[in-house]
Amino acid sequence: MKEYWEILRDLREDHDLKQADVAKLLHTTQQVYSRYENGINEMPIRHLRTLCAYYQVSADEVLGLRERKK
Repeated sequence: MKEYWEILRDLREDHDLKQADVAKLLHTTQQVYSRYENGINEMPIRHLRTLCAYYQVSADEVLGLRERKK
């Protein structure tokens, strides 16, 4: 099972986005977002909610609790 930060990276890459693009969406820096994707820092729930809405996926899918729909 993939870790949530790996799923975040997959989602970003599937949408042809750069880390800086996602960071802008979250009103944070690319460096902070990079730390989320590398599993260094845990992502706040407010960012998880924003990304779920943006990518149109459930939090369960991002957290690896349910298989991601392709």
